[in-house]
Amino acid sequence: MESLSEERAAKDANKAETETTTAQDVYHVVDGLYVSKIFTDKNLHSAFSYKPIDEDVFIVGYPKCGTTWLQFIVYSIYTGGAGGLPSATECRKTMAFLEISGAEGAMSIQRPGIIKTHLPFHLQPYSPKAKYIYVARNPYDCCVSFYHHTKSRPRYGFQDGTFNQFVDMFIRGEVDFGDYFDHLLSWYEHRGDPNVLFLTYEDLKKDTYGWISRIADFLGKEEYGNKVREQPSVLDNAVELTSFQNMKSINEEFRNWPLELEALPDETLTEATRSTREGLGDSIKQRPTEDHIRKGIIGDWKNHFSREQVARMKKRIALKTRGSDVMSLWKGEDIP
Repeated sequence: MESLSEERAAKDANKAETETTTAQDVYHVVDGLYVSKIFTDKNLHSAFSYKPIDEDVFIVGYPKCGTTWLQFIVYSIYTGGAGGLPSATECRKTMAFLEISGAEGAMSIQRPGIIKTHLPFHLQPYSPKAKYIYVARNPYDCCVSFYHHTKSRPRYGFQDGTFNQFVDMFIRGEVDFGDYFDHLLSWYEHRGDPNVLFLTYEDLKKDTYGWISRIADFLGKEEYGNKVREQPSVLDNAVELTSFQNMKSINEEFRNWPLELEALPDETLTEATRSTREGLGDSIKQRPTEDHIRKGIIGDWKNHFSREQVARMKKRIALKTRGSDVMSLWKGEDIP
């Protein structure tokens, strides 16, 4: 007869085997990058090979750190905040998500255009003449937001997953785009580069007016920065346009995207879009159960992390950031 400890060990082994099988179904590794299979080998290799042109502006960050918000901020600076938020059609003309669209999608957008990526620095298509805006978010809030994102999207098969399980996945780097700290540190080393603007989600939330002005200067002081200073309505429009409430209005676009992709006739698909549809598999038939733009607040980690989970995260932070002052980015924030 099995002892309680033996029985528990057997259950843990079965659970680990199930989780591993699920992970293998959902995720794969491409050139060292741990990602879900919606990001196909074909599209990722195309993305890695993209050759930036001088007018390219890349919005970069680890998932759930504010890249979508920044995309629309840059768009509002380019347009002067006129015309409201762009339609889905306008987004496809002026924005690209490189890991989904591949090089073909990035080349097809109008200039000035906006290219989003979640790539660590060593895989990011790089040119000293292109511009890069990197947004970082404290690891606790990032983990919470990423948990809700993963749980609400059928393609991850995590609908019944717990926050405790996700904390383990996040700490191990076994989530989309791998290890949070490796990603952050790879870009932190380049924060002083003249073509890189490095900011935090928290600073952007607290001083949106000030940071939109800095972003405008970075994009082009003469064309955009001076316009923001000389015409206060342009800055007001940009702030209002990209407010949390307005950004929430794009959630339906994110919810409908898989179903719309499924409905497109094969002959209208680009190679990258066809590859993405294949990567979604059966989950293409299911909408997300939560909004892409969810809360947008600082400090939501307090509603999720237990003391034990905080201790695990702190241990990971100490290990991964040893010898770096990167956590000083959140020196004034209320995080453990």
